[in-house]
Parts: sequence; C-alpha cells; structure tokens
Amino acid sequence: MAYIESSCHGTRYPDLCIRCLARFSNSTIDGPQHLAHLALSVSLFRALKTRVYLLKVAKELEEFKSDRVYLTVQDCVTQLNDKLRRMNKGTIIDDNFLWHISNVETWVSTALTDASYCVQSFPGTRMSKRTATIKVKAQNVAEVTSNALNLFHRYASSYHVAAGASLKP
Repeated sequence: MAYIESSCHGTRYPDLCIRCLARFSNSTIDGPQHLAHLALSVSLFRALKTRVYLLKVAKELEEFKSDRVYLTVQDCVTQLNDKLRRMNKGTIIDDNFLWHISNVETWVSTALTDASYCVQSFPGTRMSKRTATIKVKAQNVAEVTSNALNLFHRYASSYHVAAGASLKP
C-alpha cells in the first residue's frame, strides 16, 4: 500500500488514485509499468461503466431528440466511445512497448480531453438530478484518466531514461 500511496502522491487527484488502486495493494505490483497498467485499466473500467449509464439515459431521452440534454448525452457517448477505442489500443504491453509509449500518451491525453469535454458540455449550475449525475460520472472518468496519465508519464519518463542510459557506451 505504501508504494501505491507514494506513487499517487504526485497525481492531480491523489486520494482518488489511492482509493482506485487500493484494491490492488494485496497483489504484487511489479514496478511503475504495472502500476501504470493498473491505473489505465481502472480508467477504462470507469469509462465502460459510464458509457453503459449514458446509453441507458440516451434511450430514456430518445423521445426528446431535440432537447439539449439528449444531444449532450449523445455527444458524451461519442466522446466515451472514442476514449474506449483509444484506450483499448493504448493498453498494449508487449516487447515493442517502447514504440507504444508515445502512442499511449497521445491516446490517453486525448481520452482525458474527451471526458473533460463531456463534463464541460453541461451548462450552468442549475441542472436536474440526472444531468448532475451524468456530470459527476464524466468528471470521475476524467479524474481517474488524469491520474492514469500521470502514472504512465512517470513510467514512460523512467523507461526513456533507462533506455537512453543503456544506449550510451
């Protein structure tokens, strides 16, 4: 647990990071690569759950297709679909991982932008309970994705330094 806490300390949402990764504290976390992979998996899982919820809401709102909330929900579903496609590509960890690092960083950064865009799409402070719930769920996806990106950046930086050191004579 100490490793998770120290790793989460530098993230934007450290308490959330610790809560999300605490369930893995009893397993052996094999360094920053494994922790980054777990954080990306948590982000992906949260996005999947939020997408399921948004699809349900969109179906309930289908009769109000011209309503701003319906259109915003549809837009959020599209954004989450994009995130899920990118994250599925980005979680490949194999022998060619060095090549994937910049791709993963790009995909996760874009996924964070997508989730943040969904949050910002709901205007004003006065909103229905449903709209507030959507906004909270989308914000949660953005926050866990931000934490995952931070942990991945930390891993990628250390990987680049190690790879660079091994290339020097």
